Amino acid sequence: MNQTVDILSLDHEGHGVARVDGKVTFVDGALAGERADIAVYRKHAKYNSANAVAILKASAQRAEPRCKYFGRCGGCSMQHLEASAQVAAKQRVLEENLARIGKVSPDIMLRALHGPTWGYRHRARLSVRRVDKKGGVLVGFHEKRSSFIADMASCEVLTPDVSALIQPLRELIVQLSNADRIPQIEIAVGEHITVLVFRLLEPWTDEDAAQVRAFADRHRVHIWEQAKGPDTVRPFWPDIAPELSYSLPEFGLTMPFRPTDFTQVNTAINRALVSRALRLLDPQPGERIADLFCGLGNFTLPIARSGADVLGIEGSTELVARARANALHNALPNAHFVVDNLFEMTSEKFAALGHFDKLLIDPPRSGAIEVVKSLPDGRGPQRIVYVSCDPATLARDAEVLVHVKGYRLEAAGVANMFPHTAHVESIALFTR
Repeated sequence: MNQTVDILSLDHEGHGVARVDGKVTFVDGALAGERADIAVYRKHAKYNSANAVAILKASAQRAEPRCKYFGRCGGCSMQHLEASAQVAAKQRVLEENLARIGKVSPDIMLRALHGPTWGYRHRARLSVRRVDKKGGVLVGFHEKRSSFIADMASCEVLTPDVSALIQPLRELIVQLSNADRIPQIEIAVGEHITVLVFRLLEPWTDEDAAQVRAFADRHRVHIWEQAKGPDTVRPFWPDIAPELSYSLPEFGLTMPFRPTDFTQVNTAINRALVSRALRLLDPQPGERIADLFCGLGNFTLPIARSGADVLGIEGSTELVARARANALHNALPNAHFVVDNLFEMTSEKFAALGHFDKLLIDPPRSGAIEVVKSLPDGRGPQRIVYVSCDPATLARDAEVLVHVKGYRLEAAGVANMFPHTAHVESIALFTR
């Protein structure tokens, strides 16, 4: 039975929050300040989950979703909220997490970093499934709250050329002998080429291979294949091709990468984020700086360009090899790299690395708790820039930095890396 409710606020996942008989109810598709008819689809002990069936009173911030698959496809959750309001909501999520979990408040809230809101995704993992009753093969993101794949022929957040490939990919794969043995296609868009990595549970026949080559030539893309784990990824067609790469023009850097390497999905926001991180870190010639969770050198090489001596530390042997190659490619002998598991950092291991004037930390969603706990109390690096993809773990680590290690949270703010999703990318500056 439908119920009429007032939406009181927006949660960190972009759901409207209402109360039904005193119980918190999260409403998919509703915005703060709206009145809506809702249908509860799941009851939990402490809360309910519901869908908005009809919006009776709309928010002034409500927007018309640009994608015709919005609501079914699970790739986006916030297209119904105006873009600047999305960013404001993410800023509130960051502030609330810092206050509630970290018990800290920044001296300054930085202006949010904005970029393109459509056609921004340069990386994606598309699922593939043969479904005869839906036209043969589906290629795309999963449906909302489902393991099924959305029946889609385009995507507004992928780059336009990749979006235009979805329907041709469906038409190609349905003709292949191993159509039901291709579970996913990973997309990597560089500045000069686009690579599609086909996950193959069964190899292509000679006839399949000819069709795939023709597809690649026709659509001007490069095809790679992956038979098993990441170490089996290899080029398929063309045999000899230029490398994928992105650039950081402000620092005169070109960053080659492999299609399965971690790189940011939003090139424009990544450039803005690197620029802000370097301004906050303020590296100087003669300083010794560490870049922790350095990946392929996204922040390390800009730091090195400043003239500082920088040590990048990363747990992946493959990424460290790429970072070293990128330092050589960009003629930066003052960038050094080592492989180490930062999730097992200790005070003794950190001390053995030697003195650092400043730190940059860019961890995965799980954060960097062992790193921050290993820092010497009341001394150590004078300046720490922390780039985060999860405000909750940033807040947890901020509590240790401020209340145990003696740092001040000088500034924090968000970067809209993933428009139309609830993902919150942020950056914080800690100083002594």
